[in-house]
Amino acid sequence: MEESVAQRSIIEIALIKHQPGRHSDMRTCWLSVCRVDELGAVMNLDHSAVLQEARVFNQTPIRPRQSRVLLAKILFLIYRGDNMSTNVATNLFFSITKLFQSKDMSLRQMVYLAIKELSTISEDVIMVTSSLMKDMQSKSEMTYRANAIRALCKIVDPSMLPGIERFIKAAMVEKSPSIASAALVSGLHLFGEAKDVVRRWGNEANEALNSKGLSQGPSFFGGAAGQSQVVSTSNIVQYHAIGLLYAIRQHDRMAVLKLVQTFSGQSKSSSWLGGSSATLRSSMAQVMLVRYAVRVMEGDASLQGQLHALLEEWIRHRSDMVSLEAARAMCQLRDVTGKQLTSAVSALQVFLSSPRPTVRFAAMRTLSTLARTHAEAVQPCNVDMEGLITDANRSVATLAITTLLKTGNEAS
Repeated sequence: MEESVAQRSIIEIALIKHQPGRHSDMRTCWLSVCRVDELGAVMNLDHSAVLQEARVFNQTPIRPRQSRVLLAKILFLIYRGDNMSTNVATNLFFSITKLFQSKDMSLRQMVYLAIKELSTISEDVIMVTSSLMKDMQSKSEMTYRANAIRALCKIVDPSMLPGIERFIKAAMVEKSPSIASAALVSGLHLFGEAKDVVRRWGNEANEALNSKGLSQGPSFFGGAAGQSQVVSTSNIVQYHAIGLLYAIRQHDRMAVLKLVQTFSGQSKSSSWLGGSSATLRSSMAQVMLVRYAVRVMEGDASLQGQLHALLEEWIRHRSDMVSLEAARAMCQLRDVTGKQLTSAVSALQVFLSSPRPTVRFAAMRTLSTLARTHAEAVQPCNVDMEGLITDANRSVATLAITTLLKTGNEAS
């Protein structure tokens, strides 16, 4: 059953039909009608037959629809775990690169996916660099740039990274969230293999983190000129930027402290390191900041007071995920007292009545863990937990029962 769902998803992606005048996002494009014979062919793929069909890539003119379907089949073979020799994969890889001549948006997106997957088993993949570099130019269509950055960073050799880093650094500070995020995430992937080069991108990552214009750009799959564009309000760029910035500075304790202080929301007069303050608009970035703060401050006795104050402030954050993360962090601190746990437990108690199962589960799991060491601090939540014994979510109900066994007494 699961395999059939996966196969259907692959063929649906391949059969996405680009509609002129509409946004080209895969998630918002109309799906063209899937014929029964095409769907059946994908569900019973033969490895050799698919490789024989690859001759369609060499036809002139290029046939976008047939090429998309065939690329989807090839991707499915890879995801299914079929073995492909290096020679076969290399020939297939270079046949696919001929599709760069087509301007079909949906086909180009499938080409990028296929290139990334085949690059790990093909030889001489660096030969496609020129085509990807062309798509990375500032005058290229927005979707081309974002996907080209991801594909190029996937196949590039670390020794060649200095030759393209100026393009990546420029993309990090682009106003388009799709392009900026692609560059920042690529930096994170490259950090393990080319630390010295990626460390030079700290200024650009910091600029992306502080930029106020990124959230007003087109969404992750921008349309071409004249097409409608979906405005992104997720501030995902900040989340990716803070992750890259931490990776670059993680061994510099004072730099991480400065990062936490800058985005902790404290005023200049109350900051313990001095300097300016800024605001994170992304809740996911704020969650990461909570983790970084605990990681860098918990072991320093002189910063315990500031850490507790920060966590108290974040527990009252308007975002549930930030509040939950701060409460969880407070409960996991070493040598934390019952008095210091009051605000965290109170916040978790409120979340126990949330209409969202994920929030109830997160709060219940944190309380269950806390009850192992501070059962008395969790006891005020007993009445609320008793109401969760019959919760529709069995995981929540199970946690409620086991936690009550730790905190209950004869009277309750």
